[in-house]
Formats: sequence, C-alpha cells, structure tokens
Amino acid sequence: MKIVTYCRVSTHRQGRSGLGLEAQRSAVTAYAAANAAQIVGAFTEVESGRNNLRPELEKALRLARVTGAKLVIAKLDRLSRNAAFLLNLQDSGVDFVACDMLDASPFTIGIMAVLAQQESKMIGDRTRVAMQAAKERGQTFGNPNGAAALRRAGKGNSATCEVQRKAALTRALDLADTLEDIERHGFTTLQAQANELNRRGIKTARGKSWHPSSVANIRARLAKSL
Repeated sequence: MKIVTYCRVSTHRQGRSGLGLEAQRSAVTAYAAANAAQIVGAFTEVESGRNNLRPELEKALRLARVTGAKLVIAKLDRLSRNAAFLLNLQDSGVDFVACDMLDASPFTIGIMAVLAQQESKMIGDRTRVAMQAAKERGQTFGNPNGAAALRRAGKGNSATCEVQRKAALTRALDLADTLEDIERHGFTTLQAQANELNRRGIKTARGKSWHPSSVANIRARLAKSL
C-alpha cells in the first residue's frame, strides 16, 4: 500500500522548533510500519487553524490522486472545526485515514463539516445582526460603486467549462508538482519523463501507461492554464 502523509502545526515557531511535529511524524511512521505501507510523499502545513488556505494539503491530495495512495493525516481533531478543510477532504476523491481518529470516514467527516458550517453560520448571523445595528446608527459599509466598477471592467461573469475539459485540466494540475520533481531530477525529455512516471506507478487518467505524446498533452494543458 502507498500512502501520503500530512501533518500540521499552527505557528511558524512550532514549525521551526518541531514542537508537535515529532509526535505527529511518529504517529504516521507507526501507521506505515503497522500496515507495511510505502510513504510516497510527506507534507507539513505551518498554518493557523483559522486560515482556510491549505496549500500543502492540496499538494498532498494531488499526489495521492496521481499515485493512487491513501492520505494519512496525523492529527484530525484540531482541524475538525474547519468546514473548508473537512469539505475539501470529503470531496477530494482520496481515501484517507486519521491517526488520532481511525474510525473517521467520509460519512463522519461530512457530519463534522455540517457542524462546522453551522457554527460558522451562527457566527455569521451574529455578525450580520451587529452590522444591521451599526447601519441603524448611521454607519456605512463597503463601496456603493463596487458592482458598477466590476461591470465596467467586464468582470463578475464565470464561463461554463465542459466537464471533460475541466477534468483533464484538473488532472494536469494534479500532476504539475510530480512533473516538476521529475524534471528536477534530470529527466528532461518526454520519453524519459514518461518512463519515470511509469516507474513511479502513476497512471494516465484512463489508467494506461505513459508515452511521450501523453506527457506532451499534459504539459500543453498546463502551459495553457498559465
């Protein structure tokens, strides 16, 4: 079994000192040993729990998707109040396990996400009530010309993409980090990159082996997305 591991600490001081990381890394290492699993990637997030951006989690999910690996999360409990994290995890299409919550499943993660969203909604409701009270006192918020400015700039309209094209682009973006890593290790030709993708056990979107033409197609999609 192949796994991708994900650890998180909440401050840069913890990240530099290793505080909290040692226990998390021990947990994922123990999981790997107990399940005779191969760790194909390890990611550590140094980010506040209140920040919904999870770039290292995104990288971990992309690698798990392209390698068919299971995502092993060292510590889920402190992230269980973050709806964005939980929904991202639930919708990722990646099999996962949390070392501190081994019984967690997409179903229980979904329940956690609902509760987190409800908590967020309650906070939002309180904020709106406070803002309404402030408006009644004469306080104004925002830019009244904001929407008009967006219309003049031609923004605000989202183009609908074909499902197939969107899926192909998502797959290409998932592979971007892997292709960069392969090239960094000296595999510069399309044939060499195809061989290395096959050696790493990564399949194409159709579950086939890689050829120079399929690598070229992925790189072309990535170039268009820039």
